[in-house]
Amino acid sequence: MRYPASEKLEIIQMVENSHLSARRTLQKLGIPRSTFNRWYDRFLTGGVDGLEDRRPRPNRVWNRIPEERRDQIVELALNEPELSPRELAVTFTDTKGYFVSESSVYRLLKAHDLITSPAFIVIKAADEFHDKTTAPNQLWQTDFTYLKVIGWGWFYLSTVLDDFSRYIIAWKLCTTMKAGDVTDTLTMALQASGCDSARVMQRPRLLSDNGPSYVSSDLAAWLSGNGMEHTRGAPCHPQTQGKIERWHQTLKNRILLENYFLPGDLEQQVAAFVDHYNHRRYHESLGNLTPADVYFGRGEIITLERERIKRETIKQRRLLHRDAAA
Repeated sequence: MRYPASEKLEIIQMVENSHLSARRTLQKLGIPRSTFNRWYDRFLTGGVDGLEDRRPRPNRVWNRIPEERRDQIVELALNEPELSPRELAVTFTDTKGYFVSESSVYRLLKAHDLITSPAFIVIKAADEFHDKTTAPNQLWQTDFTYLKVIGWGWFYLSTVLDDFSRYIIAWKLCTTMKAGDVTDTLTMALQASGCDSARVMQRPRLLSDNGPSYVSSDLAAWLSGNGMEHTRGAPCHPQTQGKIERWHQTLKNRILLENYFLPGDLEQQVAAFVDHYNHRRYHESLGNLTPADVYFGRGEIITLERERIKRETIKQRRLLHRDAAA
């Protein structure tokens, strides 16, 4: 039971003025001697105000990130301003071998005024596949997107993306959007994935929209000759190909920050971003793994290593807290 300061003062006065001993008086009042002694000490040092209840506040939080690590996180954020708090947390854990959570990184960056709003609108798909892929090379998504080179006109990027891992298997910068451009990209994808030479029970199934190059008889004949099935999304429903549509948005948010005057410059930038996207960009939907980690089967090993780092980090923080409290 909690007593207000006025009642505590009244109890102290009763004990002081009682003809009985303090022990007998406290027994009749039902107040433990240890509690009364604590009240009395606070009354002698702080008066009536010292009897007010005080909420316990620890001097040091046991799992607080050390200042040295906090400075390293801020330095990483300044060196990699394009990374989100989630990506910074995962990058720091992987590179420094020290676990930090996304929320901790966000609060730290917020305190240093390093959180900025995204300069683009995120579009979320409303629907998803009921029968999702369970391994790489079961389903490939493909599509074109437009990129402009000043003085040269429009170029069309044809991409093949693995549905399970979001890994960009192959891409080609084209001047047209014909069936031949699609088959060239698919040929590159079959070679890069090894599906053209490996003995597999079933070739990847292709998912596309209903563009002219994807409904052509030339593409149908090529797919049939290579043992690949073809699925097309519903008209006016880009969510069916949501993963490659999201890839286009991610690509353009980075690529279109600059102007390009030669096709070679654009192609070089696309190649650099594909490498970054496949091997260094952590995807939240993949459990903060890169597409290459999932595509090449490294995901489970990396996840187990991160769990080990997290356990070791928490153990270190507990030991530091005990040493500071000793």
